[in-house]
Amino acid sequence: MRAAVLVFPGSNCDRDLAVALRAAGAQVEMVWHKETALPDRTDLVAVPGGFSYGDYLRCGAIAAQSPVCRAVADHAARGGHVLGICNGFQVLTEMRLLPGVLMRNAGLTFLCRPETLMVRSTGSDFTAGYSEGQEVVFPIAHHDGNYTATEEELDRLEGEGRVAFTYANNPNGSARDIAGILSENRRVLGLMPHPERAVDPVHGGTDGVALFRSLVGALAIA
Repeated sequence: MRAAVLVFPGSNCDRDLAVALRAAGAQVEMVWHKETALPDRTDLVAVPGGFSYGDYLRCGAIAAQSPVCRAVADHAARGGHVLGICNGFQVLTEMRLLPGVLMRNAGLTFLCRPETLMVRSTGSDFTAGYSEGQEVVFPIAHHDGNYTATEEELDRLEGEGRVAFTYANNPNGSARDIAGILSENRRVLGLMPHPERAVDPVHGGTDGVALFRSLVGALAIA
């Protein structure tokens, strides 16, 4: 399975994400934001966390206009898999690959700590390694993680089983406790918590391992 990890000015989780994917068995290439094409035979595009372009304007808004994002949009349109974590989730909403927006945390403070999540959908290559209702712990590190969408969009996400993760104790005010969502074809996942920071027992937990192993395993077979 071949993965492309995007790198923007201000990315700070790109190498963590590459390490997690390689540990799960993926071949990983780092792709600079000014590239206009993805590496040949890319199966997964991974958009990492950080502070792309210093979070000027809206978080992820400038990154979403980068040359490489046109190739990401084409990849998604062909049915390719895309994973956006934290700032990457913000980028995917700015690209309109996922509905809704990420607003300033309800408490107006930066949050950095482990959070318990509930797995709400196992019907995707990202989440098939978990059980529905399973509790997992992923770290969060964000200032603008308050997921907001219209009531119609929220009803649709829940009705179609596209809410991938919810917070057990909503830290940021996200609508309906949402921590991560899937696209209509379930091949695009955006989530604010960091599974790539939960793959090594030395770092305090390994609940993120199942996400990467499930994804790599599914795409290696495809």
